Amino acid sequence: MHAKELFDLSGKVAIVTGGGSGLGRQMAQALAEMGADVVLCARNAERCAQTAAELSALGVRALGLRCDVTNADDVRAMVERAKSELGRIDILVNNAGRAWGAPAATMPVVEWRRVLDVNLTGAFLCAQAAGNVMIAQGGGKIINIASVAGLRGAMPEVLDSIAYNASKGGLINFTRDLAVKWGRHKINVNAIAPGWFPSKMSSAIVERWGDRLARTIPLGRIGGDEDLKGTVVYLASRASDYITGQVLAVDGGHTAA
Repeated sequence: MHAKELFDLSGKVAIVTGGGSGLGRQMAQALAEMGADVVLCARNAERCAQTAAELSALGVRALGLRCDVTNADDVRAMVERAKSELGRIDILVNNAGRAWGAPAATMPVVEWRRVLDVNLTGAFLCAQAAGNVMIAQGGGKIINIASVAGLRGAMPEVLDSIAYNASKGGLINFTRDLAVKWGRHKINVNAIAPGWFPSKMSSAIVERWGDRLARTIPLGRIGGDEDLKGTVVYLASRASDYITGQVLAVDGGHTAA
């Protein structure tokens, strides 16, 4: 097979949670640009529908749906509609996320639970629902969006969000364990660990510390609008068929320094 064919996603169907904006939108656009039909879901259905309409201009089918990833019924309904309208599910990008900044000594337990519920339980519910479709089909790709915050600690002056960091660390080992369990079903499960990117969750930190953060990154800058595209296409495509249970940091070399 020609190398270009390995990255072609024509005929594939992808679900991207939290896909209406930010990093989710960037990754959904990349998948659509490579030929995949896409389902974008989040609690903000209007934003997902608007993004889906824009992606449809690329010549693919795109749906924007409302889904609270912490609600098992919502997740099942979203997956059932995706399969009913688009025929199959080949790729799941677990991107929906939540953060809450507070010192570890005073972190409200209710916020701790909300962060873990979205970032970890939400990923499990979506993987379970979409994974059952993939098992029946004979394979698929699950890509969990973790964070470099799940690989190491962070100084509280920069990122004082222990629930977020713990949830992303849990998501990384969820990725590894599910990869082992579902390899027999020809389902590849990998994670992307982005470094500093401008997003709704990180905007305040990037605005305050952006220049300082850039100086700690070997490539000298924070992530941009194109920097996750190649990674998500690679892990969604046949080019990564022999890769599973891995975490790929897209951080400009930050975790290597």
